Amino acid sequence: MHTAMEEIEQILRGVPDGTVIQQPTNGAGEMPPYLIRAESDGKGRIEQMMLFPGITLSRHTFLAQSVQFHHALEARVLEISFCHIGRVGWNMRGGTVVYLGGGDLCLHAMACCADSEMTLPLGYYTGITVTVDLRILEKNCPAIPRDAGFRAAEIDKKFCVGKKPVGIAGCTESDRIFLPLFEVPAHLQLAYAKLKAQELLLYLMQFEPDTETALVPYNADQITQIKEIGDFLSAHLEERFTIEMLSKRYLMNTSTLKAVFRAVYGMPIGAYVRTCRMTRAKELLRKTDDTIAAIAAQVGYETQGKFTQAFKEQEGVVPSAYRRQCRRTRMG
Repeated sequence: MHTAMEEIEQILRGVPDGTVIQQPTNGAGEMPPYLIRAESDGKGRIEQMMLFPGITLSRHTFLAQSVQFHHALEARVLEISFCHIGRVGWNMRGGTVVYLGGGDLCLHAMACCADSEMTLPLGYYTGITVTVDLRILEKNCPAIPRDAGFRAAEIDKKFCVGKKPVGIAGCTESDRIFLPLFEVPAHLQLAYAKLKAQELLLYLMQFEPDTETALVPYNADQITQIKEIGDFLSAHLEERFTIEMLSKRYLMNTSTLKAVFRAVYGMPIGAYVRTCRMTRAKELLRKTDDTIAAIAAQVGYETQGKFTQAFKEQEGVVPSAYRRQCRRTRMG
């Protein structure tokens, strides 16, 4: 069973480390001037499609810990980002951090994310970003939203002028708009993207940010501390720590620790540790000749039997079978 990270590794095979490849996918030529560049400590690909005057769709695939975006301050260009797989924390201007998991959206003026950093707590991410230049849409709006009464000035007031980034929890409507774009055949991608971009504009016309759907933003200091805890746990997989022990060590009350940790990593602390243990165990099985018992001890299991049971529950095979599969793949 391939994990999301392994599938993304296949997609990005051939992309050099430290490189983000940006490429148009529909032969539309030059990209908008406000999409300048992206840099990463890992690697990634941004595939861009010009859909209508003022509307661009970008498909993002990253295998990294962080990605930096650099562009001009554009107060009247709205950016809508949909997280498909993985998790991101977007460090915006002014110290606001918005975390997105699968299905979540972030809406903001591009003035908020100029020279911003996107961190990837799980080490991978795929998603779609649609940029809408409201200055252009005032005079040249696609037919369907225009006939429905779309007004660029109203969207500007709702999401851009003097507004902070809005994180929206995943919902049926956003899934209906974005998920088909990951499934449609290549020869239909441009046509589908044009259709879905207009559907997105209709959705924005109806949507009103409220406390029930909005994702909670966190301050940078809390995020930094939680990342320290995550790094500490992943570096000490052979040990076991309770919430109370971590709370005392990092001087953070337990309820805040649990809430912010889940926001950053998209899972409770226990699930995060189990994921790290399995990821590390698979790496050791692939790259070393250590015994199963030795690997079990290195990733925090008291016995080989408990490790084997946990591994099979997640991967569908026992550790020894996983190792044999990996070796056959390399030899083949």
